[in-house]
Amino acid sequence: MTSRYRATEGVNPPSPRRRTVVKAAAATAVLAGPLVAALPAGAATETPAFLHGVASGDPLPDGILLWTRVTPTAEAVPGSGLGPDTEVSWTVARDKAFTNVVSRGSLTASAASDHTVKADIRGLEPATDYWFRFSAGGTDSPAARTRTAPAADANVTGLRFGVVTCANWEAGYFSSYRHLAARSDLDAWLHLGDYIYEYKSGEYGTRGTVVRPHAPLNEIIPLADYRTRHGRYKTDPDLQALHLKAPVIAIWDDHEFADNAWSGGAVNHTEGAEGTWTARQAAAKQAYFEWMPVRPAIAGTTYRRLRFGKLADLSLLDLRSFRSQQASSGSGSVDDPDRTITGRAQLDWLKAGLKASDTKWRLVGNSVMIAPFVIGSLTADLLKPLAKLLDLPQDGIGINTDQWDGYTDDRRELLAHLRSNAIGNTVFLTGDIHMSWANDVPVDAGTYPLSPSAATEFVITSVTSDNLDDLVKVPEGTVSALAAPLIQVANRHVHWVDTDRHGYGVLDITADRAQMDYYVLSDRTSPTATSSWERSYRTRSGTQKMERTYDPV
Repeated sequence: MTSRYRATEGVNPPSPRRRTVVKAAAATAVLAGPLVAALPAGAATETPAFLHGVASGDPLPDGILLWTRVTPTAEAVPGSGLGPDTEVSWTVARDKAFTNVVSRGSLTASAASDHTVKADIRGLEPATDYWFRFSAGGTDSPAARTRTAPAADANVTGLRFGVVTCANWEAGYFSSYRHLAARSDLDAWLHLGDYIYEYKSGEYGTRGTVVRPHAPLNEIIPLADYRTRHGRYKTDPDLQALHLKAPVIAIWDDHEFADNAWSGGAVNHTEGAEGTWTARQAAAKQAYFEWMPVRPAIAGTTYRRLRFGKLADLSLLDLRSFRSQQASSGSGSVDDPDRTITGRAQLDWLKAGLKASDTKWRLVGNSVMIAPFVIGSLTADLLKPLAKLLDLPQDGIGINTDQWDGYTDDRRELLAHLRSNAIGNTVFLTGDIHMSWANDVPVDAGTYPLSPSAATEFVITSVTSDNLDDLVKVPEGTVSALAAPLIQVANRHVHWVDTDRHGYGVLDITADRAQMDYYVLSDRTSPTATSSWERSYRTRSGTQKMERTYDPV
Protein backbone atom coordinates (compact mmCIF):
# COMPACT_ATOMS: atom_id res chain seq x y z
CA MET A 1 0.00 0.00 0.00
CA THR A 2 1.50 3.29 -1.09
CA SER A 3 0.97 6.02 1.48
CA ARG A 4 -0.87 9.09 0.24
CA TYR A 5 -0.21 11.05 3.42
CA ARG A 6 3.24 12.56 3.11
CA ALA A 7 3.63 14.34 6.42
CA THR A 8 6.87 16.24 6.89
CA GLU A 9 6.29 17.62 10.35
CA GLY A 10 3.99 17.60 13.33
CA VAL A 11 3.17 13.88 13.25
CA ASN A 12 3.57 12.35 16.64
CA PRO A 13 3.66 8.54 16.70
CA PRO A 14 1.64 6.94 19.39
CA SER A 15 -35.96 10.99 -8.00
CA PRO A 16 -38.97 10.39 -9.63
CA ARG A 17 -42.30 11.99 -8.50
CA ARG A 18 -44.93 9.51 -7.60
CA ARG A 19 -48.26 8.50 -6.35
CA THR A 20 -51.13 9.74 -4.33
CA VAL A 21 -52.55 6.29 -3.58
CA VAL A 22 -50.66 4.01 -1.22
CA LYS A 23 -50.84 0.27 -1.03
CA ALA A 24 -51.08 0.14 2.74
CA ALA A 25 -50.58 -3.61 2.77
CA ALA A 26 -46.89 -3.04 2.09
CA ALA A 27 -46.45 -1.65 5.58
CA THR A 28 -47.81 -4.81 7.19
CA ALA A 29 -46.49 -7.46 4.82
CA VAL A 30 -45.32 -10.76 6.27
CA LEU A 31 -41.56 -10.47 6.79
CA ALA A 32 -40.36 -14.02 6.44
CA GLY A 33 -39.92 -14.20 2.66
CA PRO A 34 -38.25 -10.81 2.16
CA LEU A 35 -35.98 -11.31 5.14
CA VAL A 36 -34.70 -14.64 3.93
CA ALA A 37 -34.25 -13.15 0.46
CA ALA A 38 -31.89 -10.58 1.94
CA LEU A 39 -29.29 -13.28 2.62
CA PRO A 40 -26.80 -14.46 0.02
CA ALA A 41 -27.30 -17.87 -1.51
CA GLY A 42 -26.29 -20.68 0.81
CA ALA A 43 -26.14 -18.38 3.80
CA ALA A 44 -28.19 -20.47 6.25
CA THR A 45 -26.04 -21.05 9.30
CA GLU A 46 -26.17 -22.49 12.78
CA THR A 47 -22.83 -20.96 13.75
CA PRO A 48 -21.98 -17.26 13.76
CA ALA A 49 -21.17 -15.88 10.33
CA PHE A 50 -20.13 -12.50 8.91
CA LEU A 51 -22.38 -12.43 5.86
CA HIS A 52 -22.51 -8.67 5.45
CA GLY A 53 -18.82 -7.88 5.46
CA VAL A 54 -16.88 -5.47 7.65
CA ALA A 55 -16.28 -1.75 7.28
CA SER A 56 -14.54 1.24 8.80
CA GLY A 57 -15.28 4.94 8.72
CA ASP A 58 -14.84 8.48 10.03
CA PRO A 59 -11.02 8.42 10.36
CA LEU A 60 -9.42 10.53 13.09
CA PRO A 61 -5.72 11.12 13.75
CA ASP A 62 -5.86 8.70 16.68
CA GLY A 63 -8.83 6.52 15.83
CA ILE A 64 -11.24 4.83 13.46
CA LEU A 65 -14.79 3.47 13.70
CA LEU A 66 -15.10 -0.26 12.93
CA TRP A 67 -18.36 -2.00 11.93
CA THR A 68 -19.74 -5.43 11.25
CA ARG A 69 -22.94 -7.45 11.43
CA VAL A 70 -22.90 -11.00 12.77
CA THR A 71 -25.53 -13.60 11.87
CA PRO A 72 -25.54 -15.83 14.98
CA THR A 73 -28.16 -18.32 13.78
CA ALA A 74 -30.01 -19.04 10.55
CA GLU A 75 -33.18 -17.24 11.62
CA ALA A 76 -31.34 -14.09 12.77
CA VAL A 77 -31.58 -12.36 9.39
CA PRO A 78 -31.63 -8.54 9.15
CA GLY A 79 -34.82 -7.02 10.47
CA SER A 80 -36.09 -10.24 12.02
CA GLY A 81 -35.58 -9.27 15.64
CA LEU A 82 -34.47 -12.86 16.21
CA GLY A 83 -31.25 -14.42 17.42
CA PRO A 84 -29.32 -14.66 20.67
CA ASP A 85 -26.92 -12.15 22.12
CA THR A 86 -23.51 -12.95 20.70
CA GLU A 87 -20.06 -11.86 21.82
CA VAL A 88 -18.08 -10.31 18.96
CA SER A 89 -14.40 -9.56 19.42
CA TRP A 90 -12.31 -7.19 17.33
CA THR A 91 -8.60 -7.04 16.65
CA VAL A 92 -6.55 -4.22 15.12
CA ALA A 93 -3.02 -4.83 13.87
CA ARG A 94 -0.24 -3.14 11.93
CA ASP A 95 -0.10 -6.01 9.42
CA LYS A 96 -2.52 -8.17 7.49
CA ALA A 97 -1.17 -11.32 9.16
CA PHE A 98 -2.08 -9.85 12.59
CA THR A 99 1.36 -10.54 14.06
CA ASN A 100 1.64 -6.98 15.40
CA VAL A 101 -1.62 -6.44 17.29
CA VAL A 102 -2.14 -2.95 18.68
CA SER A 103 -5.70 -3.12 20.01
CA ARG A 104 -8.36 -5.69 20.80
CA GLY A 105 -11.64 -5.93 22.66
CA SER A 106 -15.16 -7.31 22.49
CA LEU A 107 -18.77 -6.19 22.17
CA THR A 108 -22.17 -7.86 22.39
CA ALA A 109 -24.30 -8.08 19.26
CA SER A 110 -28.01 -8.34 20.02
CA ALA A 111 -31.33 -8.21 18.24
CA ALA A 112 -31.82 -4.72 19.72
CA SER A 113 -29.18 -3.41 17.29
CA ASP A 114 -30.02 -5.93 14.52
CA HIS A 115 -26.84 -7.78 15.52
CA THR A 116 -24.67 -4.95 14.23
CA VAL A 117 -21.72 -3.72 16.30
CA LYS A 118 -19.42 -0.71 16.18
CA ALA A 119 -16.07 -0.30 17.87
CA ASP A 120 -14.77 3.26 18.11
CA ILE A 121 -11.05 2.58 18.38
CA ARG A 122 -8.73 5.23 19.83
CA GLY A 123 -5.05 5.38 20.74
CA LEU A 124 -3.84 4.75 17.18
CA GLU A 125 -1.09 6.59 15.33
CA PRO A 126 -1.92 9.25 12.74
CA ALA A 127 -1.56 8.73 8.99
CA THR A 128 -1.10 4.97 9.45
CA ASP A 129 -2.49 1.89 7.70
CA TYR A 130 -4.07 -0.69 10.00
CA TRP A 131 -5.75 -4.05 9.51
CA PHE A 132 -8.75 -5.24 11.49
CA ARG A 133 -11.13 -8.18 11.76
CA PHE A 134 -13.95 -9.42 13.94
CA SER A 135 -14.47 -12.88 15.47
CA ALA A 136 -17.48 -14.70 16.94
CA GLY A 137 -17.94 -18.31 18.01
CA GLY A 138 -14.64 -19.37 16.48
CA THR A 139 -15.37 -17.72 13.13
CA ASP A 140 -13.25 -14.85 11.81
CA SER A 141 -14.50 -12.13 9.50
CA PRO A 142 -12.47 -11.12 6.45
CA ALA A 143 -9.47 -8.92 7.25
CA ALA A 144 -9.85 -5.30 6.15
CA ARG A 145 -7.49 -2.37 5.69
CA THR A 146 -8.24 1.05 7.14
CA ARG A 147 -6.28 4.26 7.66
CA THR A 148 -6.18 7.01 10.27
CA ALA A 149 -6.18 10.70 9.40
CA PRO A 150 -3.01 12.78 9.64
CA ALA A 151 -2.22 14.70 12.80
CA ALA A 152 -4.01 18.05 12.93
CA ASP A 153 -0.75 19.99 12.54
CA ALA A 154 0.85 17.73 9.90
CA ASN A 155 2.06 19.27 6.64
CA VAL A 156 0.31 16.83 4.32
CA THR A 157 1.26 17.13 0.67
CA GLY A 158 -1.46 14.96 -0.85
CA LEU A 159 -4.88 13.39 -0.24
CA ARG A 160 -6.90 11.13 -2.50
CA PHE A 161 -10.56 10.14 -2.04
CA GLY A 162 -12.97 8.04 -4.05
CA VAL A 163 -16.34 9.79 -4.46
CA VAL A 164 -19.70 8.05 -5.09
CA THR A 165 -23.42 8.66 -4.76
CA CYS A 166 -26.87 7.33 -5.75
CA ALA A 167 -26.60 3.53 -5.79
CA ASN A 168 -29.95 2.00 -6.69
CA TRP A 169 -29.81 -1.78 -6.22
CA GLU A 170 -32.51 -2.60 -8.77
CA ALA A 171 -30.94 -0.46 -11.51
CA GLY A 172 -27.75 -2.47 -11.86
CA TYR A 173 -24.50 -3.65 -10.33
CA PHE A 174 -22.11 -1.64 -8.19
CA SER A 175 -19.10 -1.83 -10.48
CA SER A 176 -18.05 1.67 -9.41
CA TYR A 177 -17.29 0.24 -5.97
CA ARG A 178 -15.32 -2.63 -7.52
CA HIS A 179 -13.14 -0.30 -9.56
CA LEU A 180 -12.44 1.93 -6.58
CA ALA A 181 -11.61 -1.15 -4.50
CA ALA A 182 -9.06 -2.17 -7.13
CA ARG A 183 -7.07 1.01 -6.52
CA SER A 184 -4.22 1.09 -4.01
CA ASP A 185 -4.07 4.84 -3.50
CA LEU A 186 -7.23 5.88 -1.62
CA ASP A 187 -6.99 7.45 1.80
CA ALA A 188 -10.78 7.14 2.18
CA TRP A 189 -13.94 7.24 0.08
CA LEU A 190 -16.85 9.63 0.32
CA HIS A 191 -20.46 8.58 -0.08
CA LEU A 192 -22.56 11.68 -0.72
CA GLY A 193 -25.97 10.15 -0.11
CA ASP A 194 -28.55 7.66 -1.43
CA TYR A 195 -26.50 4.70 -0.24
CA ILE A 196 -29.83 2.82 -0.28
CA TYR A 197 -33.21 3.47 -1.96
CA GLU A 198 -36.57 3.06 -0.28
CA TYR A 199 -38.83 2.18 -3.24
CA LYS A 200 -40.82 -1.00 -3.68
CA SER A 201 -39.52 -3.45 -6.24
CA GLY A 202 -40.15 -2.42 -9.81
CA GLU A 203 -40.90 1.21 -9.06
CA TYR A 204 -37.45 2.57 -9.89
CA GLY A 205 -35.25 0.22 -11.85
CA THR A 206 -33.22 0.81 -15.01
CA ARG A 207 -35.19 2.18 -17.95
CA GLY A 208 -38.21 0.52 -16.37
CA THR A 209 -36.51 -2.88 -15.87
CA VAL A 210 -35.45 -4.51 -12.62
CA VAL A 211 -31.89 -5.82 -12.97
CA ARG A 212 -31.95 -7.48 -9.53
CA PRO A 213 -34.79 -7.32 -6.99
CA HIS A 214 -34.85 -5.47 -3.72
CA ALA A 215 -35.42 -7.05 -0.32
CA PRO A 216 -37.96 -6.55 1.01
CA LEU A 217 -40.02 -6.24 -2.16
CA ASN A 218 -42.33 -3.66 -0.62
CA GLU A 219 -41.53 0.00 -0.03
CA ILE A 220 -39.63 0.21 3.24
CA ILE A 221 -41.51 1.93 6.08
CA PRO A 222 -41.03 0.35 9.55
CA LEU A 223 -37.68 -0.29 11.21
CA ALA A 224 -37.58 -3.96 10.15
CA ASP A 225 -37.89 -2.91 6.50
CA TYR A 226 -35.06 -0.38 6.67
CA ARG A 227 -32.86 -2.96 8.39
CA THR A 228 -33.68 -5.55 5.73
CA ARG A 229 -32.90 -3.14 2.89
CA HIS A 230 -29.56 -2.16 4.45
CA GLY A 231 -28.82 -5.85 4.86
CA ARG A 232 -29.54 -6.52 1.20
CA TYR A 233 -27.12 -3.78 0.14
CA LYS A 234 -24.38 -5.07 2.41
CA THR A 235 -24.43 -8.44 0.64
CA ASP A 236 -23.18 -6.84 -2.58
CA PRO A 237 -19.67 -8.20 -3.27
CA ASP A 238 -18.39 -4.97 -4.83
CA LEU A 239 -19.61 -2.87 -1.91
CA GLN A 240 -18.06 -5.34 0.53
CA ALA A 241 -14.78 -5.18 -1.41
CA LEU A 242 -14.58 -1.40 -1.19
CA HIS A 243 -15.36 -1.43 2.54
CA LEU A 244 -12.45 -3.87 2.92
CA LYS A 245 -10.00 -1.47 1.28
CA ALA A 246 -10.50 1.97 2.86
CA PRO A 247 -12.61 3.86 5.42
CA VAL A 248 -15.83 5.47 4.24
CA ILE A 249 -17.02 8.98 5.10
CA ALA A 250 -20.76 9.09 4.47
CA ILE A 251 -23.70 11.46 4.64
CA TRP A 252 -27.33 10.72 3.92
CA ASP A 253 -29.68 12.28 1.38
CA ASP A 254 -33.37 11.65 0.85
CA HIS A 255 -33.56 8.00 -0.18
CA GLU A 256 -32.10 6.77 3.09
CA PHE A 257 -35.53 8.00 4.28
CA ALA A 258 -37.98 8.61 1.40
CA ASP A 259 -37.92 10.58 -1.85
CA ASN A 260 -37.58 14.35 -1.38
CA ALA A 261 -37.54 14.11 2.40
CA TRP A 262 -37.77 17.26 4.50
CA SER A 263 -38.06 17.81 8.25
CA GLY A 264 -41.80 17.15 8.35
CA GLY A 265 -42.39 14.62 5.60
CA ALA A 266 -41.51 13.48 2.08
CA VAL A 267 -43.04 13.25 -1.38
CA ASN A 268 -42.80 9.47 -1.05
CA HIS A 269 -44.67 9.34 2.26
CA THR A 270 -48.41 9.42 2.85
CA GLU A 271 -49.15 10.48 6.40
CA GLY A 272 -51.56 8.10 8.10
CA ALA A 273 -51.66 5.39 5.46
CA GLU A 274 -47.94 4.84 5.99
CA GLY A 275 -47.89 5.79 9.66
CA THR A 276 -46.38 9.04 10.92
CA TRP A 277 -43.37 10.71 9.34
CA THR A 278 -41.86 11.06 12.80
CA ALA A 279 -41.88 7.29 13.29
CA ARG A 280 -40.62 6.57 9.77
CA GLN A 281 -37.80 9.09 10.01
CA ALA A 282 -36.76 7.69 13.40
CA ALA A 283 -36.74 4.14 12.00
CA ALA A 284 -34.65 5.19 9.01
CA LYS A 285 -32.12 6.99 11.19
CA GLN A 286 -31.86 4.11 13.64
CA ALA A 287 -31.22 1.59 10.86
CA TYR A 288 -28.70 3.91 9.20
CA PHE A 289 -26.61 4.31 12.32
CA GLU A 290 -26.84 0.59 13.04
CA TRP A 291 -25.69 -0.40 9.55
CA MET A 292 -23.22 2.36 8.63
CA PRO A 293 -19.72 3.05 10.04
CA VAL A 294 -20.76 6.63 10.79
CA ARG A 295 -20.59 8.33 14.17
CA PRO A 296 -23.91 9.93 15.14
CA ALA A 297 -23.04 13.61 15.21
CA ILE A 298 -24.71 16.81 16.31
CA ALA A 299 -28.40 16.28 17.18
CA GLY A 300 -28.13 12.65 16.06
CA THR A 301 -27.58 13.57 12.41
CA THR A 302 -24.72 13.29 9.92
CA TYR A 303 -23.37 16.83 10.05
CA ARG A 304 -19.89 16.79 11.46
CA ARG A 305 -16.33 17.83 10.55
CA LEU A 306 -13.16 15.83 9.92
CA ARG A 307 -9.64 17.20 9.51
CA PHE A 308 -6.72 15.95 7.41
CA GLY A 309 -3.69 17.77 8.71
CA LYS A 310 -3.07 21.30 7.47
CA LEU A 311 -4.14 20.40 3.95
CA ALA A 312 -7.93 20.06 4.25
CA ASP A 313 -10.90 19.85 6.52
CA LEU A 314 -14.21 18.33 5.49
CA SER A 315 -17.55 19.71 6.69
CA LEU A 316 -20.27 17.09 6.17
CA LEU A 317 -23.85 18.35 5.88
CA ASP A 318 -27.29 16.96 6.70
CA LEU A 319 -29.68 18.66 4.27
CA ARG A 320 -32.76 16.58 5.15
CA SER A 321 -33.34 16.67 8.91
CA PHE A 322 -33.88 20.40 9.32
CA ARG A 323 -35.03 21.71 5.94
CA SER A 324 -38.36 23.40 5.24
CA GLN A 325 -40.73 21.74 2.83
CA GLN A 326 -39.82 22.22 -0.81
CA ALA A 327 -41.50 25.22 -2.39
CA SER A 328 -43.60 25.14 -5.52
CA SER A 329 -41.29 25.61 -8.50
CA GLY A 330 -41.19 29.16 -9.79
CA SER A 331 -42.90 30.63 -6.73
CA GLY A 332 -41.51 33.57 -4.83
CA SER A 333 -41.32 31.44 -1.70
CA VAL A 334 -37.92 30.10 -2.75
CA ASP A 335 -36.56 33.48 -1.57
CA ASP A 336 -38.44 33.43 1.75
CA PRO A 337 -35.85 34.08 4.52
CA ASP A 338 -37.90 31.96 6.92
CA ARG A 339 -37.34 28.87 4.76
CA THR A 340 -34.15 26.87 5.24
CA ILE A 341 -32.30 23.90 3.80
CA THR A 342 -29.77 23.61 6.63
CA GLY A 343 -31.59 24.83 9.72
CA ARG A 344 -30.26 27.81 11.64
CA ALA A 345 -27.92 25.87 13.94
CA GLN A 346 -26.28 23.90 11.12
CA LEU A 347 -25.78 26.99 8.94
CA ASP A 348 -24.17 28.85 11.84
CA TRP A 349 -21.97 25.82 12.52
CA LEU A 350 -20.91 25.65 8.88
CA LYS A 351 -20.16 29.37 8.64
CA ALA A 352 -18.17 29.35 11.88
CA GLY A 353 -16.17 26.31 10.81
CA LEU A 354 -15.32 27.76 7.42
CA LYS A 355 -14.23 31.04 8.97
CA ALA A 356 -12.13 29.41 11.69
CA SER A 357 -10.49 26.90 9.35
CA ASP A 358 -6.72 27.18 9.06
CA THR A 359 -6.33 24.44 6.44
CA LYS A 360 -5.37 25.04 2.82
CA TRP A 361 -8.68 23.65 1.53
CA ARG A 362 -12.21 23.69 2.94
CA LEU A 363 -14.20 20.75 1.54
CA VAL A 364 -17.97 20.53 2.02
CA GLY A 365 -19.78 17.20 1.69
CA ASN A 366 -23.03 18.42 0.20
CA SER A 367 -25.90 16.16 -0.87
CA VAL A 368 -27.70 18.49 -3.34
CA MET A 369 -26.30 20.96 -5.87
CA ILE A 370 -25.51 24.44 -4.57
CA ALA A 371 -24.63 26.09 -7.90
CA PRO A 372 -27.64 27.83 -9.49
CA PHE A 373 -29.27 26.14 -12.45
CA VAL A 374 -31.77 27.26 -15.09
CA ILE A 375 -32.85 25.08 -18.00
CA GLY A 376 -32.38 27.45 -20.90
CA SER A 377 -33.74 26.76 -24.40
CA LEU A 378 -34.14 23.00 -24.44
CA THR A 379 -36.46 21.40 -26.96
CA ALA A 380 -39.69 19.90 -25.66
CA ASP A 381 -38.53 16.31 -26.10
CA LEU A 382 -35.53 17.01 -23.81
CA LEU A 383 -37.25 19.43 -21.45
CA LYS A 384 -39.82 17.01 -20.12
CA PRO A 385 -37.44 14.20 -19.08
CA LEU A 386 -34.98 16.71 -17.65
CA ALA A 387 -37.80 18.31 -15.69
CA LYS A 388 -38.73 14.88 -14.33
CA LEU A 389 -35.18 14.09 -13.30
CA LEU A 390 -34.52 17.46 -11.67
CA ASP A 391 -37.95 17.92 -10.07
CA LEU A 392 -38.71 20.84 -12.38
CA PRO A 393 -42.07 21.91 -13.76
CA GLN A 394 -42.38 20.81 -17.36
CA ASP A 395 -43.20 24.35 -18.49
CA GLY A 396 -39.50 25.11 -18.25
CA ILE A 397 -39.25 27.31 -15.18
CA GLY A 398 -35.66 26.79 -14.12
CA ILE A 399 -35.87 26.14 -10.41
CA ASN A 400 -35.12 22.83 -8.71
CA THR A 401 -36.62 23.46 -5.31
CA ASP A 402 -35.12 20.32 -3.76
CA GLN A 403 -31.63 21.79 -4.27
CA TRP A 404 -30.17 25.01 -2.87
CA ASP A 405 -32.08 26.80 -5.68
CA GLY A 406 -35.19 26.28 -3.57
CA TYR A 407 -33.60 27.90 -0.50
CA THR A 408 -31.92 30.99 -1.90
CA ASP A 409 -31.69 32.92 1.37
CA ASP A 410 -29.51 30.23 2.96
CA ARG A 411 -27.30 30.12 -0.13
CA ARG A 412 -27.05 33.90 -0.32
CA GLU A 413 -26.06 34.11 3.33
CA LEU A 414 -23.43 31.38 3.00
CA LEU A 415 -21.82 32.78 -0.15
CA ALA A 416 -21.83 36.31 1.26
CA HIS A 417 -20.09 34.93 4.34
CA LEU A 418 -17.36 33.39 2.17
CA ARG A 419 -16.85 36.65 0.31
CA SER A 420 -17.00 39.06 3.24
CA ASN A 421 -14.53 37.00 5.25
CA ALA A 422 -12.22 36.34 2.29
CA ILE A 423 -12.62 32.57 2.77
CA GLY A 424 -11.02 30.95 -0.27
CA ASN A 425 -10.47 27.42 -1.51
CA THR A 426 -13.96 26.21 -0.57
CA VAL A 427 -14.98 23.18 -2.65
CA PHE A 428 -18.44 21.62 -2.54
CA LEU A 429 -18.59 17.85 -3.23
CA THR A 430 -22.10 16.98 -4.36
CA GLY A 431 -24.29 14.03 -5.39
CA ASP A 432 -28.04 13.58 -5.88
CA ILE A 433 -28.90 14.45 -9.50
CA HIS A 434 -27.34 11.54 -11.43
CA MET A 435 -25.14 13.75 -13.61
CA SER A 436 -21.55 14.97 -13.62
CA TRP A 437 -20.93 18.72 -13.30
CA ALA A 438 -17.95 21.04 -12.82
CA ASN A 439 -19.21 24.40 -11.53
CA ASP A 440 -18.12 27.75 -10.29
CA VAL A 441 -20.47 28.91 -7.51
CA PRO A 442 -21.20 32.58 -8.30
CA VAL A 443 -22.48 35.13 -5.84
CA ASP A 444 -24.91 36.33 -8.53
CA ALA A 445 -25.43 33.89 -11.38
CA GLY A 446 -27.40 36.46 -13.35
CA THR A 447 -24.37 38.70 -13.80
CA TYR A 448 -21.68 36.01 -13.89
CA PRO A 449 -18.79 36.27 -14.82
CA LEU A 450 -18.90 39.92 -13.75
CA SER A 451 -20.13 38.67 -10.37
CA PRO A 452 -17.35 36.86 -8.47
CA SER A 453 -17.27 33.14 -7.81
CA ALA A 454 -17.30 32.37 -4.08
CA ALA A 455 -16.47 28.65 -4.34
CA THR A 456 -16.33 25.71 -6.73
CA GLU A 457 -18.35 22.50 -6.97
CA PHE A 458 -17.72 18.99 -8.24
CA VAL A 459 -20.96 17.03 -8.80
CA ILE A 460 -20.65 13.24 -9.17
CA THR A 461 -22.99 11.14 -11.28
CA SER A 462 -24.89 8.11 -10.02
CA VAL A 463 -23.46 4.65 -9.45
CA THR A 464 -26.59 3.13 -11.05
CA SER A 465 -29.64 5.41 -10.70
CA ASP A 466 -31.33 6.55 -13.92
CA ASN A 467 -30.01 9.66 -15.59
CA LEU A 468 -31.26 11.64 -18.57
CA ASP A 469 -30.57 9.23 -21.42
CA ASP A 470 -32.22 6.47 -19.37
CA LEU A 471 -35.40 8.50 -19.02
CA VAL A 472 -35.48 9.25 -22.75
CA LYS A 473 -34.42 5.65 -23.49
CA VAL A 474 -31.83 6.51 -26.11
CA PRO A 475 -28.18 5.42 -26.47
CA GLU A 476 -25.80 6.74 -23.83
CA GLY A 477 -24.32 10.12 -24.72
CA THR A 478 -27.09 11.06 -27.16
CA VAL A 479 -28.90 13.45 -24.85
CA SER A 480 -25.80 14.97 -23.30
CA ALA A 481 -24.48 15.94 -26.73
CA LEU A 482 -27.62 18.00 -27.28
CA ALA A 483 -28.48 19.22 -23.79
CA ALA A 484 -25.06 20.05 -22.33
CA PRO A 485 -24.24 22.96 -24.67
CA LEU A 486 -27.66 24.51 -24.09
CA ILE A 487 -27.33 24.13 -20.32
CA GLN A 488 -23.92 25.81 -20.40
CA VAL A 489 -25.17 28.73 -22.51
CA ALA A 490 -27.88 29.43 -19.92
CA ASN A 491 -25.54 28.80 -16.97
CA ARG A 492 -22.19 30.43 -17.68
CA HIS A 493 -20.73 29.24 -14.37
CA VAL A 494 -21.14 25.60 -15.51
CA HIS A 495 -17.87 24.51 -17.10
CA TRP A 496 -19.06 21.01 -17.97
CA VAL A 497 -22.06 18.74 -17.56
CA ASP A 498 -22.62 15.15 -18.65
CA THR A 499 -26.28 14.22 -18.28
CA ASP A 500 -26.02 10.59 -19.33
CA ARG A 501 -23.35 8.38 -17.81
CA HIS A 502 -22.88 6.38 -14.62
CA GLY A 503 -19.67 6.13 -12.62
CA TYR A 504 -17.63 7.69 -9.84
CA GLY A 505 -14.99 10.30 -9.09
CA VAL A 506 -11.49 10.41 -7.66
CA LEU A 507 -10.64 13.62 -5.82
CA ASP A 508 -6.94 14.47 -5.53
CA ILE A 509 -5.81 17.39 -3.37
CA THR A 510 -2.44 19.11 -3.12
CA ALA A 511 -1.53 22.53 -1.79
CA ASP A 512 -1.75 23.93 -5.34
CA ARG A 513 -5.05 22.48 -6.56
CA ALA A 514 -8.04 20.24 -6.00
CA GLN A 515 -8.75 17.97 -8.97
CA MET A 516 -11.65 15.65 -9.73
CA ASP A 517 -11.16 12.82 -12.20
CA TYR A 518 -14.50 11.60 -13.56
CA TYR A 519 -14.76 7.89 -14.44
CA VAL A 520 -17.61 6.18 -16.30
CA LEU A 521 -18.83 2.59 -16.55
CA SER A 522 -19.31 0.59 -19.71
CA ASP A 523 -22.66 -0.90 -18.62
CA ARG A 524 -24.31 -0.57 -15.22
CA THR A 525 -26.40 -3.69 -15.91
CA SER A 526 -23.30 -5.89 -16.24
CA PRO A 527 -21.57 -7.27 -13.13
CA THR A 528 -18.28 -7.14 -15.07
CA ALA A 529 -18.60 -3.57 -16.37
CA THR A 530 -15.33 -1.87 -17.25
CA SER A 531 -14.34 1.62 -16.15
CA SER A 532 -12.71 4.40 -18.15
CA TRP A 533 -11.54 7.94 -17.43
CA GLU A 534 -13.86 10.53 -18.97
CA ARG A 535 -12.68 14.01 -17.96
CA SER A 536 -10.87 15.97 -15.26
CA TYR A 537 -11.41 19.42 -13.79
CA ARG A 538 -9.47 21.28 -11.15
CA THR A 539 -9.57 24.47 -9.16
CA ARG A 540 -6.26 26.14 -8.45
CA SER A 541 -5.57 27.56 -5.01
CA GLY A 542 -6.82 31.11 -4.64
CA THR A 543 -8.95 31.20 -7.80
CA GLN A 544 -12.42 29.93 -6.79
CA LYS A 545 -12.83 28.89 -10.43
CA MET A 546 -12.84 25.67 -12.43
CA GLU A 547 -10.55 24.78 -15.30
CA ARG A 548 -10.25 21.69 -17.42
CA THR A 549 -7.14 19.55 -17.18
CA TYR A 550 -6.38 16.85 -19.70
CA ASP A 551 -4.93 14.02 -17.64
CA PRO A 552 -6.11 12.15 -14.55
CA VAL A 553 -3.84 12.29 -11.54
